[in-house]
Amino acid sequence: MVMNTRILQSIAALGLLASAAFPISAEQENATEASESLSPTTEQRFTTRLASRFLSSYHYAAEDLDDDLSARIFDQYLERLDPNRMYFLDQDIDQLNRYRHRLDEALRAAEIEPAFEIFSVYRKRLKERVEFARQTLETEFDFTVDEEYEFDRSESAWASSTEELDDIWRKRVKNDWLGLKLAERETDDIRETLDERYERILKRVDDFDADDVFQFFMNAYANAIEPHSSYMSPRLAENFEISMKLSLDGIGALLSSQNEYVEVAEVVPGGPADLDGRLEAGDRIIGVAQEDEEFVDVVGWRLDDVVDLIRGERETLVRLEILPAETGIKGPPEVIDIVRNEVKLEEQAAQASVEEIETGEGTKKIGIIDVPVFYVDFKGRSRNEPDYRSSTRDVRRLINELRGEGVDGLVIDLRGNGGGALVEATTMTGLFIDSGPIVQVRDANGRVSVEADREPGTAWDGPLAVLVNRSSASASEIFAAAIQDYGRGIILGEPTFGKGTVQNLFNLDNYMTDEDKKLGQIKLTMAKFFRIDGGSTQLRGVAPDITLPSYGEPDDYGEAALDHAMAWSEIERADFQPIADLSPLLPQARDRHLARRETDEELKGLIEDFERFRELDERTSVSLLESERAREREEAEQRRASRFAHAGNAGPAPETDSDDAAESGSDESAGDSGEADGDTEAGEEEEADVLLTESARILVDLIELDQEQHRLVQVQHPADSGSLN
Repeated sequence: MVMNTRILQSIAALGLLASAAFPISAEQENATEASESLSPTTEQRFTTRLASRFLSSYHYAAEDLDDDLSARIFDQYLERLDPNRMYFLDQDIDQLNRYRHRLDEALRAAEIEPAFEIFSVYRKRLKERVEFARQTLETEFDFTVDEEYEFDRSESAWASSTEELDDIWRKRVKNDWLGLKLAERETDDIRETLDERYERILKRVDDFDADDVFQFFMNAYANAIEPHSSYMSPRLAENFEISMKLSLDGIGALLSSQNEYVEVAEVVPGGPADLDGRLEAGDRIIGVAQEDEEFVDVVGWRLDDVVDLIRGERETLVRLEILPAETGIKGPPEVIDIVRNEVKLEEQAAQASVEEIETGEGTKKIGIIDVPVFYVDFKGRSRNEPDYRSSTRDVRRLINELRGEGVDGLVIDLRGNGGGALVEATTMTGLFIDSGPIVQVRDANGRVSVEADREPGTAWDGPLAVLVNRSSASASEIFAAAIQDYGRGIILGEPTFGKGTVQNLFNLDNYMTDEDKKLGQIKLTMAKFFRIDGGSTQLRGVAPDITLPSYGEPDDYGEAALDHAMAWSEIERADFQPIADLSPLLPQARDRHLARRETDEELKGLIEDFERFRELDERTSVSLLESERAREREEAEQRRASRFAHAGNAGPAPETDSDDAAESGSDESAGDSGEADGDTEAGEEEEADVLLTESARILVDLIELDQEQHRLVQVQHPADSGSLN
């Protein structure tokens, strides 16, 4: 990646391009107190100076590395290591507080031993907790005692004594035991399973090396400034580059955690599991084996650990022991062997379908185009290859196909679309307007540039809706905001994520003269997006014109829920002319939607599921009474059975019961990478059909209302539309 020339010259002037090691005292070099201790490397000290210069001088919200920032870094680092406050004692925090206002000095001097010392205390406490948990497995539990396990301690005080922490962990072990007991596991089996689980916690943390600790600390530094800047160690940077190839090796299955089981949420079309044909959504994975090795029992395992077992090198065999969806947890297990292969991410390409909506005057056809990400083959585009792949090209083609099917309106589905290429957000917006500005970008120096659609003509000039949710971010917000500001279409769904910042990726290896030395990469927020009406998409996102049912309140997710998120701001309005004002149509369309909420059984069921989800999401503790947990579990099983009995209809919200809630946040945190490769977690999209159908109905309402009021707009030059070259 080519570095900004101004930054390159500044760093060179500071003498940071030399490869010589910084002076380190013998005392610093010999800081290791035990063979298992970790300490910073020479390369990490060099990286610290380099990264600190970037973050303090070139970040969009750059601020002085002082005591205030040091305190935020300290808090961020502790939260990264122990967010659920299950390991550190209050006395540890008191002792470590001596570094609260000294980390700025440590970073400036590249003497980052405090980060390693804090980690050493964390690892010591974690080992104590694991030892206690394994000892507790030898005790007898009384599940008729009415007590609660507080699984979410993120807002609780640090434990004041070892005895208090012992009681917290006693309840955690009891909760883990109860979950397996309810799955009808035998006592010896439960004890062995949990002992292995706790041993894995210890092993994961023992496997951490200096690169891991350094990455935790540098990301605490970056996130103390702003949540979207980060540091990637050389190993993580390599994994990131691999992920950019848009293909993975695995079996091609989306996995989710349901109670103590890992469940297949979706089989990726065209992947090895799909071609094999035996693995289905709803199957629960209880064992994994490599080639002809013995099965590993994975009931009660963390999701990412199971993913690690299932994924692997191409053309290798993995065997899965499953409980089929139709038989439930009491059915006999089956064994499926699948040869891993490349999983092409074709599902990330835009897809089209048609929703038929019955009205009093007949059937209306609404075209649906799902755009999971704004993608483009940059190399093919730069070489002007005639067939290079891009989301805009695919959407234009799909519009042409839908037009041939005689659709009356179009819904662009951007739910779960976290962004992608800025140029694609611009060119795709251009499919629906004649020409004009799309988004404004302001850099750290206050310079404003405008990204515009300069190609005359449109691909679609008819009724348009854009469906968004809390996960629609960045480029998705640019597209939705432009459509809304022009009055070109209606925005439906939830308030979007609110990520209105621009990041550049800088390869720090470019600043080493020794090619064998690897420093990693830094992602730096360099600019901010603004709508053409002048307001930023940052923090506030894009508010829908009509809000659809959702899981929670806007402030519970997205940018607003992140620490140290940049504030909303505004600049001058761009020079553009709105196409139309749709506001006169909205009150009646909204009223029709609200009326359906009261009468439509699918919408009513979805809202009930959302309400249950919110209730569970607000819980921070769970009962340890076996009778209470068994009742909740049975209710969850009944809802799950009902969901699969109605497969083909829209499913309810993701099921979450007390066992799920009790597991969340209860494991070690520093080792939770969240990586999943070809076999990963599913998102919150089981309700897709209900909301998609309702979006189509709302667009039909608008079409009918326009026919009555003659207000629905066309683009400025309809004569230019339909030019699909």
